[in-house]
Amino acid sequence: MTGFIDLQFRGSPRVIATPVLPAADGVTLIDPGPTSCLATLESGLRDRGLTLRDVRTILLTHIHLDHAGACGTIVERVPGVRVYVHERGAPHMIDPAKLLASTMRLWGDRMEAVWGAFQRVPAGNVIVLRGGERLELAGTAMKVAYTPGHAKHHVSFLDEHSGTAYVGDTAGVQVSGSYLIAPTPPPDIDIEAWQQSINTIDAWQPVSLFLAHFGAVSPARAHLARFRTTLTSMAEMARLLIEGGGTDEELTKRFTERMRQDARTVLPEHEARALELAAPFDQLWQGLARYWQKKRDGH
Repeated sequence: MTGFIDLQFRGSPRVIATPVLPAADGVTLIDPGPTSCLATLESGLRDRGLTLRDVRTILLTHIHLDHAGACGTIVERVPGVRVYVHERGAPHMIDPAKLLASTMRLWGDRMEAVWGAFQRVPAGNVIVLRGGERLELAGTAMKVAYTPGHAKHHVSFLDEHSGTAYVGDTAGVQVSGSYLIAPTPPPDIDIEAWQQSINTIDAWQPVSLFLAHFGAVSPARAHLARFRTTLTSMAEMARLLIEGGGTDEELTKRFTERMRQDARTVLPEHEARALELAAPFDQLWQGLARYWQKKRDGH
């Protein structure tokens, strides 16, 4: 199984996982998480006989704060770290003003407490990805694919040696057992692009998938097939709610209550809470509602 650190986000296990790929010449981290969890990341490295100073490379699947928030702080402490990120995300790592303004709209005055500081990454530390690259690092070779749908700046990585595909949020959120949901926060949700990204990952024929929320799952292709259905059904649920009418506040409440009820038919309370920490249900509604609004507007 892939080695990873549970970041214990907001005190909860199984919300955010950071893969750790050690090699003789240093460590690669994939999605190091938010700065609010950096102490936990450091503790997990110490448990492996490592420190932040052993980190040479960070691979970002995308730049949302639960994945990329700690990057700038890590680079500040270890100036030689290289940060690989998609070309659409790179400018926001170098100058995060727009990213932080967008995040502030979702989190308001809770933002600092939830995510911690977001430091810029110097341009000289950023290596831009477009998809299609093959990276030689951390004792392995990584294929890179552009996988939008959850975010316009999302990439996935295939470890050619292990057959593990590190897919960020592209294959859903599954904190426990087999209960699976689609993470659909605003502003970039594109169901059609997302389905194509699932095709892209499936074409790799991976042995296993690594989900940021949470951990390794296999068999990979069966999980991808199941996630296709999950993504379609959540989008359809949102469409039917919209057609039923109501204010945005009413629709948000209906969607959120249904998601909470569905989760608790399968998961114990602490796991249902972890699921919602990983993917806040009201934000899932906002992303899907925006997607359908854009479809109606012809975008």
